[in-house]
Amino acid sequence: MSKDQPVTENGGMRRIVALVAVLNLAYFGVEFAVALAIGSVSLFADSVDFLEDASVNLLICAALGWSQRGRGRIGMVLSVILLVPGIATLVTAWQKFNLPLAPQPLPLILTGAGALAVNLACAMILARIRHHGGSLTKAAFLSARNDALANLGIIAAGLMTALAWRSAWPDLIVGLVIAVMNADAAHEVWEAAREEHRAGVA
Repeated sequence: MSKDQPVTENGGMRRIVALVAVLNLAYFGVEFAVALAIGSVSLFADSVDFLEDASVNLLICAALGWSQRGRGRIGMVLSVILLVPGIATLVTAWQKFNLPLAPQPLPLILTGAGALAVNLACAMILARIRHHGGSLTKAAFLSARNDALANLGIIAAGLMTALAWRSAWPDLIVGLVIAVMNADAAHEVWEAAREEHRAGVA
């Protein structure tokens, strides 16, 4: 019985992260389309983040059940992947500086609210397993948590654009904050993965 338990636990974790991957991939399409339509840096950054989250969770599905050393290695790879949305945001922000048009506030607010709902659901799902898969599930949980915080910023940028400041700056600032949050999450995952890899080698 005890021999089969890890397999059962891994199977349960696989189903959870697979569900999270599907949710992220589905909303990536929605947010990316809206970002292109209204010219929003923050939505573009967040949509790339949804795609990155889907990739991270698919990698976790593949790596669950590996040795501690193997999980540590893939965790280091995931920490690098977490930087991708930040780099994409910086490129998009630079383009926006050259053409500083404010995005339409209502689609920005509604799309940010939808993203918040998806990320809160993912964070609640992943909170159940964040301490059971080492750096891998920690990576997924941190990403979902940070994304939910970023979505609040997107909603705030939309409200500010609609009510107070008809400018591209609120959207730009939130997009850059998302890049910083992803860099911090990448660092946390790298440290956890490095410790896990060292423990596996010892």
